[in-house]
Amino acid sequence: MTATALRVWAQLRHDPRTVALIFVVPCALLALLWWVYDGAGVFQQVAPALLALFPLLVMFLVTSVATLRERSSGTLERLLTLPLSRPAFLGGYALAFGGLAVVQAVLATLLLVGPLGLETVGPWGLLVLVAVVDAVLGTALGLFVSAFARSEFQAVQFMPAVVLPQFLLCGLLVPRDDMPAVLEAVSRVLPLTYAVDATSKVASEPSPAIGGDLLVMVGFVVGLLALGALTLRRRTG
Repeated sequence: MTATALRVWAQLRHDPRTVALIFVVPCALLALLWWVYDGAGVFQQVAPALLALFPLLVMFLVTSVATLRERSSGTLERLLTLPLSRPAFLGGYALAFGGLAVVQAVLATLLLVGPLGLETVGPWGLLVLVAVVDAVLGTALGLFVSAFARSEFQAVQFMPAVVLPQFLLCGLLVPRDDMPAVLEAVSRVLPLTYAVDATSKVASEPSPAIGGDLLVMVGFVVGLLALGALTLRRRTG
């Protein structure tokens, strides 16, 4: 598992565009949003929720495409001829991109609470924690979805099908209590909902109770990785 993670990190050293997508794009989008709203009240309201959205979105995209590239190139098939199980392969990828997700989440959170001036009632360190778990969740979701795609393009096509409904129902656009009962019920089984709830609590409560939200998110991570290991194919075709 560690060897797989080291190999992925070594590959990314020679892929500056992917590194920029992971580290620069979320921060750039948050800075753009701050500029659009001039750092005013609307920005203060939506920024915590977007801190939950952007890491998940970026890590989902990068992880799903990278995994498809391994399979379509035949690398996965060669690796699985070695004493490397499917869980170990996915665990290595989760470790590699999870480590990148930690750095990404820390950078985005420090940008928000520092130069962009996001004010939180709760400890801002909890925002870092939520953002890290959320980015790892995006990694696990990307690994799971990659098992059902036959090409990198198809992996990208899964993004609006998997991420967009979560964005629409997470409570960012419309409070979930104001949604029709069916949509509110659906939102309760979508992982992004719990990330948004956790960031909102940290932003608005001095002692936010986010343990339940984090537990659900971690449960999704474990479940998606387990399902991904069961459905992983050696090669695309």
